[in-house]
Amino acid sequence: MTNQGYIHSFETFGSVDGPGVRFIIFMQGCPMRCLYCHNPDAWKMNVGELKSVDEIVAKALRYKNYWGKEGGVTVSGGEALSQIQFVTALFKAFKAKGVNTCLDTSAGPYRDSPEYIELFDELMRYTDLVLLDIKHSDPKAHKELTGISNENILACAKHLSDLNKPVWIRHVLVPGITDTKEQLEGVKKIIDSLSNVKKVEVLPYHSLGIHKYDALGIEYKLRDTPHPSQESIQIACKILNAAVRD
Repeated sequence: MTNQGYIHSFETFGSVDGPGVRFIIFMQGCPMRCLYCHNPDAWKMNVGELKSVDEIVAKALRYKNYWGKEGGVTVSGGEALSQIQFVTALFKAFKAKGVNTCLDTSAGPYRDSPEYIELFDELMRYTDLVLLDIKHSDPKAHKELTGISNENILACAKHLSDLNKPVWIRHVLVPGITDTKEQLEGVKKIIDSLSNVKKVEVLPYHSLGIHKYDALGIEYKLRDTPHPSQESIQIACKILNAAVRD
């Protein structure tokens, strides 16, 4: 296990990334290039603030009194699985302190190989809940949207179901890309194939990260994409049997 990891940032009082009030650790580095990503500054690997497990646990525990019975710690990104061994060490330390742990992932780095599954299953031993993003139901459209296909992501979803690990599915609703009835029904079919889904959330597309693209000199390809209408959000929620997460 790795005792140090590259950190993008922290959020001390998160309320939308898992149950209750949560301390959120945003890891640095991501292999995906989602067109609507609002943290392009978290893409690069092996940069950022290098922090140890002990440093992060000590920092998080200062806020433990605010978490209540449901709250705890969420590791997000970037992509948390890009530093899987560090996150495992981190969650192991948090579980030793009785802290609820939540993994927020798009599962881009997941590989259906014995070596990777061994690492992944070790992480799952110390993970209470997984927030899993399903970006698009179609492999080709998924690649156009994120830079990679979705086969390994769906393999991760199936493996989590086989493990009976509690999962919340999250789906970003992007007008003209993920809001068609056919696409949403494809996502619903994926969800229905899993036995461990406890909640489904629709995340309406927003463009709040455009200024980061401008600052980094990266083209923002969805600049003219509108936010989804309330009607389209309601249709998506009905098809997916989902709640809305702002």
